[in-house]
Amino acid sequence: MPGSPFAPSPLLPTQLESHYRTHHGWLAHWLQRRLGNAAEAADLMQDTFIRLLAGAPAQPQTPALRAPKAYLATVAKHLLINHLRRQSLERAWLDALAALPEQHVPSTEQRAQILQALQAVDAMLDGLKPKVRAVFILAQIEGHAYADIAAQLGIGERSVKRYMAEALTECVLLAPDLPA
Repeated sequence: MPGSPFAPSPLLPTQLESHYRTHHGWLAHWLQRRLGNAAEAADLMQDTFIRLLAGAPAQPQTPALRAPKAYLATVAKHLLINHLRRQSLERAWLDALAALPEQHVPSTEQRAQILQALQAVDAMLDGLKPKVRAVFILAQIEGHAYADIAAQLGIGERSVKRYMAEALTECVLLAPDLPA
């Protein structure tokens, strides 16, 4: 809650400016080594500092201020992983499109919408507990029956149903435009 003394407050502009001046070169180089692309590295570096600006607490004992380099590296690593996952998903989508007969290729607008939906599902799957994700993928993508999933994962069929309910709840939360 915003008025709570325990709620994080953003860094002061002077603190952020100091961190930026001190660490932006190192962080951009660190990201560029991993991406091999200076423009993408610069974008992710800026996103990292935006995250710092938006959410880092101002208390001196927090990791953002006690060890800013480690904190920035952690934030940047998470952003990098998400960026690489989106790129991989987009490449797979483009490969699938290339394999379609011309008359079945969706319009540019439809392709963008489908890619956005794929990214949302990917993010949802990434947020699930490992067993819930495994059950969902085995049932919905690979088409296995619940009994087969239970045997394969060494869990009860009742757990498979519970995990599927949890995954499907997350799917429903992804689709706010569904009729009530």
